[in-house]
Amino acid sequence: MLNTAVKAARRAGAIINRGSLDIDRLTVRSKRENDFVSEVDHMAEQAIIQSLLEAYPRHAILAEESGTGAGAPGDAEYQWIIDPLDGTTNFLHGVPQYAVSIALLHRGQLSQAVIYDPARNDLYTASRGRGAFLNERRIRVSHRDRLRGSLIGTGFPYRDFTHLDAYLGMFRDLVQKTAGLRRPGSAALDLAWVAAGRMDGFFEIGLSPWDIAAGCLLILEAGGLVSDFAGEENYLHSGHVVAGSPKVFVQLLQALQPHVTPELRG
Repeated sequence: MLNTAVKAARRAGAIINRGSLDIDRLTVRSKRENDFVSEVDHMAEQAIIQSLLEAYPRHAILAEESGTGAGAPGDAEYQWIIDPLDGTTNFLHGVPQYAVSIALLHRGQLSQAVIYDPARNDLYTASRGRGAFLNERRIRVSHRDRLRGSLIGTGFPYRDFTHLDAYLGMFRDLVQKTAGLRRPGSAALDLAWVAAGRMDGFFEIGLSPWDIAAGCLLILEAGGLVSDFAGEENYLHSGHVVAGSPKVFVQLLQALQPHVTPELRG
């Protein structure tokens, strides 16, 4: 199943790379305020879905642009979670920080993950219980053991500002307690970078399953920890995620707590 997902991701990546050569000619529309989708998103998603369903016609699909319209019903034993182009805004501005993200749930548990960075030709993969890899080389989360000195990834609110005050409080505290915060603009790649030890931790509010499913499995298989703001495993449903190397994760989760509202714990 992992090999099928890799082929699907590379197929989508080829579409994205071709589209990046002439961005100004792409058809783009706004789904919501500050939330864009291009014809490349749709083409890449359809290529992924076609590849997966040709191999596994009885599997369910949850995709960013087409929802659950393809494949078997959502209660199927297997469900693929797809983001064909995580970081569309970066892509549309010519910023080479975006990725294809594909994950597989088996009976509700993450079992396979692929994140493909087409601009760098970097392929991140993981299978439950078999470790995480970057271009077939085993990767591990960083060995850093203190929040101070750590590099933390995040994502600024850009569409829903319901929790903006809580986020600004988190940001203010962490700027003073870490080596720095980074917001590259693709949650999938941010999580992959945590798995590869390039960043020591990550947190964000209000993400979707397709943003984080593959990256969370990568981190777990690379020896890291992932939770929601309550320290539980409800992140795929809540969209609130905290991740990192084990010791940094614990300190990051603690540092965020003063700003976690009851709504963010749900």
